[in-house]
Amino acid sequence: MSPASPSPAPPAAAGRWPMLAVICLGVVGVLTTWFSATAIVPELITEWRLSPAQAAWLTNAVQLGFVVGAVGSSLVNLPDILPMKRLMTAAALLAALANLALLVTGPSGAIAARFVTGVALAGVYPPALKLMATWFVRGRGLALGFLIGALTLGSSMPHLIRALTEGIDWHSVVWGTSGAALVSAILFAGTLREGPHGFGRATFDPRQSLAVFTNRPLLLANLGYFGHMWELYAMWAWFLAFAAAAQSGGLAPFPFGTASMLSFVVVASGALGCLLGGWLSDRIGRCFTCAGMMLVSGGCAALIGFAFDGPPLLLALLALVWGISVIGDSAQFSAAVTELAEPHFVGTALALQMGLGFALTVVAIWLLPLFATATGGWQWAFLFLLPGPVIGTAAMLILRRRPEAAKLAHGAR
Repeated sequence: MSPASPSPAPPAAAGRWPMLAVICLGVVGVLTTWFSATAIVPELITEWRLSPAQAAWLTNAVQLGFVVGAVGSSLVNLPDILPMKRLMTAAALLAALANLALLVTGPSGAIAARFVTGVALAGVYPPALKLMATWFVRGRGLALGFLIGALTLGSSMPHLIRALTEGIDWHSVVWGTSGAALVSAILFAGTLREGPHGFGRATFDPRQSLAVFTNRPLLLANLGYFGHMWELYAMWAWFLAFAAAAQSGGLAPFPFGTASMLSFVVVASGALGCLLGGWLSDRIGRCFTCAGMMLVSGGCAALIGFAFDGPPLLLALLALVWGISVIGDSAQFSAAVTELAEPHFVGTALALQMGLGFALTVVAIWLLPLFATATGGWQWAFLFLLPGPVIGTAAMLILRRRPEAAKLAHGAR
């Protein structure tokens, strides 16, 4: 079967780069709420006397809320029915309010508030990807790389706030992240608009969700994404615990001073990986870029335990390479969905891809500390994540051999 000929790209949309900047800035602000509780878990364990299970659920509740929000919205085709500006503004406001609830509740209420935060984030992240795609056809991989870079930077910000306010009450982290989400809601309400390369408005059709499983190229792209997600959020959620264990073990001088600052630098470095992944995917192809990033990140997961006891420079280098590569391919799985899915249901396909992917993160985040306990500590815990990038790499290399891969990046497989 001969490959399909890629269609020529339409002219670049005027004003696409300023709109890219607006969307990315807004996403940074909203996504600060994702790990706001994770960054202050040590303080909450002491003040609220949390059990290990309760501490884990402060992170996992967000993941589960995102799953419910993303899958639920995809089943009713919400991202393809509601105007994206209205949906993203309301969701950003809800995220700010739910995050602020951490100040006035206890452990059970906090877990419920984190769940609502996750639901709200599902109304920002997938629609933002779709909105970005309406502005970019050529160069979509790089544009989506900027957007996932914004998500990465936003996710890292609570660690930075905590590192800069050590010795100050943990409430400052909650106030700062809630304020950032509120500013993003105002920004979305005042500036967002859809680009000229729209996907059309859909009607309610739950059967479209099944395309994730029946469209073989789309299924392979999603398998790649699922392998990527098995590794990504478990690494982001528990790297602080790994770094804190290394620091308390006497590693000195500790990279970047403290475990919180190292965690910020590692997660934030992923923004560079997203730009690199976007640049590469528009040149050497989405499949090769994703496979290469997962091979590198899987290698870091396998090797970083050897640097647990030092030397510090080796730990810093491995951690930074891992931070760059673990997220560098993320945007390209989403870009592949916008190119392989039916045009009127791109929002639904993105939301369902993310909903299922984030469901896997709940399992990985829950099991990783149990694996760490079973293996005697955090040094070798990240070996648990290796199956994800291995399976994801295989799926993307298989997709590259299919004729439908010619739809990716206008022929760049």
